[in-house]
Amino acid sequence: MTVQFIDYDDGVTTIDAQFIEPGIASIHLIEQDGQFAFVDTGTTHSLPAVREVMRAKRISAYQVAYVIVTHVHLDHAGGAGAMMRAFPRANLVVHPLGARHMIEPSRLIAGTIDVYGADKARQLYGDIVPIEASRVIVAEDEFELDFHGRRLRFLDTPGHARHHFSMLDAQYANVFTGDTMGISYRAFDSHRGPFLFPTTSPVQCEPDALHRSIDRIMRSGPRAIFLTHFGRIAPSAGLIDDLHRRLDAMVDMALSVVAQPRLESRLVQLIGAYLFEEAKRHGASLTDEQIRRHLAMDTKLNAQGLRVWLERRNNR
Repeated sequence: MTVQFIDYDDGVTTIDAQFIEPGIASIHLIEQDGQFAFVDTGTTHSLPAVREVMRAKRISAYQVAYVIVTHVHLDHAGGAGAMMRAFPRANLVVHPLGARHMIEPSRLIAGTIDVYGADKARQLYGDIVPIEASRVIVAEDEFELDFHGRRLRFLDTPGHARHHFSMLDAQYANVFTGDTMGISYRAFDSHRGPFLFPTTSPVQCEPDALHRSIDRIMRSGPRAIFLTHFGRIAPSAGLIDDLHRRLDAMVDMALSVVAQPRLESRLVQLIGAYLFEEAKRHGASLTDEQIRRHLAMDTKLNAQGLRVWLERRNNR
């Protein structure tokens, strides 16, 4: 196995989680005074890639102090149990609403099977391993962790999921945002910079809360944003305006077809066409077929999430 990883000068390494294909999901490794913390874990299938990077860097399992999950969707936290077994001195840091799912993951597994089906869920994520409650640290809003003198602060950032936090690395003005700040695959980079779009996947999409969380993160003044999908980007006013605008556009699409039959299929068509045109305008150097393929999974998940949001909204 050859694992792609990028080292940055602030003690952060971005590791490809080997999820589906290269460049889709990343795991971030933070080093401080010979101790290490992982931010997001990929899936159970990602552990061999993590071990390979650790071997290359001569990191012992006993040097891992924390495993931090921004939220408990399985492309971010599916490998947490396997990591905790592999790193005996580590503690897990998780949002208050996600902790119980890491300790007893049966409902998390069932929800994933509902979305993907049992065979596909196992193929994507592997076996989900429970974590001992005694090793779990619950990070409430504004919780601070002293990581060997490096201050890590946790902000409650719902909108993508209610069990989502983002983590500020104050020393370097880094923020690790999971899915709150959206998705930016490096394959779409162009002379305009990154192409950033929101993720509204099931089942707790709340667009208004997501707008507020994006703004809260930006008020912290980040120098760099570390996305799980994918890697490090530099924020700018234009980039964040595009993120807000694209979220509003997808919500408007959902509202426009709320009374139509085959709602989710219609949303897949509308969102897919919209993101395709946005990527083309951005100047991505991919073929039309490549653009559609890269966007297909997120288009479907965004449509599912907005359908669930509409159903919840209409049942109030």
